Amino acid sequence: MRKLANSELERKNIDEFKQADKTPIIIVLDDIRSLHNIGSVFRTADAFLIEKIYLCGITATPPNKEIHKTALGATETVTWEYAKDVLEVIKQLKDEKISVYSIEQVENSVMLNDFQIEPNHKYALVFGNEVKGVAQEAIHLSDGVIEIPQLGTKHSLNISVSAGIVVWDLFQKIDNLKTGI
Repeated sequence: MRKLANSELERKNIDEFKQADKTPIIIVLDDIRSLHNIGSVFRTADAFLIEKIYLCGITATPPNKEIHKTALGATETVTWEYAKDVLEVIKQLKDEKISVYSIEQVENSVMLNDFQIEPNHKYALVFGNEVKGVAQEAIHLSDGVIEIPQLGTKHSLNISVSAGIVVWDLFQKIDNLKTGI
């Protein structure tokens, strides 16, 4: 096996990315403190052609040198919008018939591996603060809560890691529906 050079990866340019069909997932980041976490989520969103990111509350917005360090240009490709109030964003998404799921550990959550997607449906995923998680009010407004199974002693993952895990899982499930697997 030979490692591929960047020039061999056939990556999209910014215009091609903007024109490409997007994965029907929207990411909502609420009160994320770490600029590196924000940048990492942008990079994951770019990798999976995510439709949009909402940055809410104290979550910083591009352009920002620290976000750029981990986003590596993904703030130029992924569509994003700032909204002060995550609850308003959730209400708006639900009004648009988008299913909103918080990613959190709560009573009666659905484990990620058990979460079933519906064909031709769009999902919004709400990720919360690194310490406090998703706000209880946001959880109440959500259509449901997805939990990432964790078997170790910590029962907590970095928000950018959580986003990567959940986005990859839903991306696979959406792709499998498209291909009939």
